[in-house]
Amino acid sequence: MNKKREIKRALISVSDKTGVVDFASKLANLGIEILSTGGTYRLLESNNINVNEVSSYTDFPEIMDGRVKTLHPKIHGGILGRRGIDDEVMQKHSINAIDLVIVNLYPFSETVEDPDCLLSDAIENIDIGGPTMIRAAAKNYLDVAVIVDHLDYDSTYKDLLINKKSLSLEKRFHLMTKAFDHTAKYDGMIANYFGSKNFRNESFKFPNTINFQFKKQQAMRYGENPHQDSAFYIDQSYLSAAIGSSKQLQGKDLSFNNIADADAALQCVKQFTTPSCVIVKHANPCGVASAKNLIDAYKRAFKTDPESAFGGIIALNRELDQETATLIMQQQFVEVIIAPSVARKAREIISIKKNIRLLECGELTLSDDNVFDLKKVTGGLLIQDQDQEMIAMDQLKTVSRIAPSTDEIRDMLFTWKVVKMVKSNAIVYARNFQTLGIGAGQMSRVNSARIAAIKADHAGLSLKNAVMASDAFFPFRDGIDNAVKLGINCIIQPGGSMRDNEIIEAVNDHKIKMVFTSMRHFRH
Repeated sequence: MNKKREIKRALISVSDKTGVVDFASKLANLGIEILSTGGTYRLLESNNINVNEVSSYTDFPEIMDGRVKTLHPKIHGGILGRRGIDDEVMQKHSINAIDLVIVNLYPFSETVEDPDCLLSDAIENIDIGGPTMIRAAAKNYLDVAVIVDHLDYDSTYKDLLINKKSLSLEKRFHLMTKAFDHTAKYDGMIANYFGSKNFRNESFKFPNTINFQFKKQQAMRYGENPHQDSAFYIDQSYLSAAIGSSKQLQGKDLSFNNIADADAALQCVKQFTTPSCVIVKHANPCGVASAKNLIDAYKRAFKTDPESAFGGIIALNRELDQETATLIMQQQFVEVIIAPSVARKAREIISIKKNIRLLECGELTLSDDNVFDLKKVTGGLLIQDQDQEMIAMDQLKTVSRIAPSTDEIRDMLFTWKVVKMVKSNAIVYARNFQTLGIGAGQMSRVNSARIAAIKADHAGLSLKNAVMASDAFFPFRDGIDNAVKLGINCIIQPGGSMRDNEIIEAVNDHKIKMVFTSMRHFRH
């Protein structure tokens, strides 16, 4: 079934006027009658396009400062009228069919983003007639086409040319789905805004109800496991560097696990300002390092755990250069490489292995203000701030008798940034801005420490005079005693245990250093 509908009459009323003059001119040249309102009408008329004003067509003026202009039976009857069913009543009331509706909505989001926006300003920027016309046209897609996105102008015009002023049912259905997406997003935005305000315009962080809209980026071959179907959806309003907005330069389609791991790697590497490399396997960093240049950062990150790095995800916070790309290709099998940009020579080198997914994510910024962390649970959704808090040097509390040196504090802060990104319970050993062993996701903190030590030993890395970071407090002194046996000289942890005095006593007994952050970083 592919019933075409001829377009004889179009109604145009847009807030975003991008491309509308050119498109309206083309419609007029095809002999399509154009109705329009307000600013759109004046714009089209000033560009010598043959256009009829809606108020003249309905014989009813725009009233209430433009609040009422398209809410009229001759408009909505023309849009909603079912061809072949409502023809008689339309003729009786002198209602002409409107075959194409081109509408987008008042800029509500731009209005409320202004910190000085009043409730009255927000209310005046709630579109009424626009959503009503869009929904009416979308509901009647069997007979009417609706355009809400200027990016659809060219393809619609081409279809009109090919089909002799007609649009196919398939095209109208496609435009209809975009129209309902548009109004759903708009209504959700309004509900979110007012749901986070009280009568005095005071803001609440979490609205009474919350609406999200994500666009399907790609269907996936399977999910976490081959027996699970999946798809990847993105938040189009998110503007910072992210997997969803990255440009894939080469390689197979990203898998479900590729995306999850690449996101973990990218979020980790965002925290560092010096040239840094993060290698992730199964959502946990298995190697992190910072250095004076990118290739040294990669070398040192890889040394942490070469075994786990096999088939891993590499995230970089500098442009991927030729030298680093060459070493990666020589040294390991990698699934995904993501960097702010990729040098031409580096891209040529990576292209030798065509299956490697190579992504450019753009400039990295750590701050993601007003972006929530979402965790789906059965029948509900947990929402929290993203964990962006990071302790500064002057906020550390030295609790040991011996104070750490400035260099040791810098190593502590590096290690603290890494442990924050490791699944709890998390233990990280590091020295000179290089991870030496990482223990992740264990039910016991002691076992995480043991695993991190095993990893370091397996990689041939000494823990003498290394830093130990724990994402939460030590409940007993055995964690300290075991760390000293390994060679650990500095410990950074949140503190807050009932046995903190016992922990501090153990540190002093062993004549090592310890600082408290008073901030934990559980990651589940």
